[in-house]
Amino acid sequence: MNRSNISFPNRRDFLKAATSFALVSHFLLQPMQISAAEKRAAWVIASRDSHLKIIGKPDCWSCMKEMGVKGVEVGVVDDLKCPGLHHPSKKYEVGTTDGINVLQDDINEQGLVVTSLCMSNHFDERLDKEIAMLEKVLKAAEILKVKPIRIDIVPRSIPGDKFLPFAIKVCRQLCDLVKGTPFQLAIENHGSKMNDPAFIDPLFAEVGSKQLGLTLDPNNFYWFGHTLDEVYQIIEKYASRSFHTHIKNIGYPEEKRQVRRPMGWQYDKYTCPVYDGDIDYRRVAKILLNVGYQGDLCLENECLGRFPKDQHATIVKKEIAMMKTLL
Repeated sequence: MNRSNISFPNRRDFLKAATSFALVSHFLLQPMQISAAEKRAAWVIASRDSHLKIIGKPDCWSCMKEMGVKGVEVGVVDDLKCPGLHHPSKKYEVGTTDGINVLQDDINEQGLVVTSLCMSNHFDERLDKEIAMLEKVLKAAEILKVKPIRIDIVPRSIPGDKFLPFAIKVCRQLCDLVKGTPFQLAIENHGSKMNDPAFIDPLFAEVGSKQLGLTLDPNNFYWFGHTLDEVYQIIEKYASRSFHTHIKNIGYPEEKRQVRRPMGWQYDKYTCPVYDGDIDYRRVAKILLNVGYQGDLCLENECLGRFPKDQHATIVKKEIAMMKTLL
């Protein structure tokens, strides 16, 4: 080797190179900082199981993939069966360990998730039966690794003015069942009571459990008669108590958006796809993001009756595509 052809860096070049190496090493070795947008991308896009057959595939898992969702809200009826999940050779249910394991094995094999278990409760008509069913649903939720249990707090036989004390008592009992567990009792805001902050506020305050919250449905607050501005204010108020969502929309005439309307005013006429309605779900997503929401975004379509049947699959897939833009 001819040493005379070898050039050595001067002191200035050496220090420059050393500094550059140190800076690169610093950024490579530092833990990755996750932005708020990246956290939001972890939200699962889901659908209620009742929409899956619309897609026309022979089983529910193929329908989910064709629709473009990773998660599903599974409805559980009185016999603890799950009729919204269809399959050519299986019937899904969560009333037995074997049934739960079949469901768990299939959904794991497909790389999908159950984001919530959905109950339609009649607490004021059959409290003991509802408690017994919830206990079994919680066992299923443990195996399926599901946190939110969507429940109903709706007056069916108790007069409205007497329902709040009953609801407080029942919800305390339910919270005792889940105390010390990761489960979340997600009351859907629907009907004449759970869309009214005058009912929700004392219910949450008197029960006093952080495991009691909402299946947040912005559309239901709008359906109830709140103005569009009030809907966003209500969402901001309860966002931190939201465990699960239902995403749908209404497109009211412009002159009706910022005025109080009768409950359910002309809903069948103005319910519409998520992408056509008045509620700005980008604004809703930002509110949820700001409080660290960790649940899903779950499609609940109630407008398909306004459209020809051959358009239904296209509409729900377009809604899911729009929901993905919220990520």
